[in-house]
Amino acid sequence: MSMAQRERRALVVTMTAIGPDASTLCGSWTVRDLAAHLVVRERRPDASPGILLKPLAGYTDSVQNSTARKPFPELLEQIRTGPPWWSPLRPVDAVVNLPEMYIHHEDVRRGQPDWEPRELSAEDEARLWNVLRRMAKMAYRKSPVSLVLSTPDGKRVTAHNVGGDAVVLTGKPSELLLHAFGRNEVRLDAAGSDEDVRAVFAADRSV
Repeated sequence: MSMAQRERRALVVTMTAIGPDASTLCGSWTVRDLAAHLVVRERRPDASPGILLKPLAGYTDSVQNSTARKPFPELLEQIRTGPPWWSPLRPVDAVVNLPEMYIHHEDVRRGQPDWEPRELSAEDEARLWNVLRRMAKMAYRKSPVSLVLSTPDGKRVTAHNVGGDAVVLTGKPSELLLHAFGRNEVRLDAAGSDEDVRAVFAADRSV
């Protein structure tokens, strides 16, 4: 079973335990709203482009709001079973849905008080590091300062370079990936001037 599939199943377990009305890290979205987003992304190809394209966002929001009114167990079952056979996401589920499932699982977990990071295996951390390396430059393209991402065991990637002293964020790949995708509820060490570090955390990191 791929890590994406394991995270998908774990996400459903967490959503079930926490319930549909709990908050998440996705702005004002509840767990139900996030579940509807995932269902639309994988099962409504007519509406999913609006997730990324602002001119189409109105239609996507309408479809997502309608989807969110479905029974919560039905939404969770559609997430658990993954993209249907006809979905273009199904053949690439293990790759494309790895960051999606991991990050949204943490959106649910860390949207609750007193969260703690999970201990992932070295193999899973390596998988997330590979995702991070591919996405880092895009994620931090709007950073006003230079930035290097580093792991405690010495892996490094330059995420953005505009000259001058770079901020260095150090942490596990799982924590760095969450930060790269716009989450500030992370456990990282930051080296650099206070002003530059604040700028990195405040920067638009939408992918």
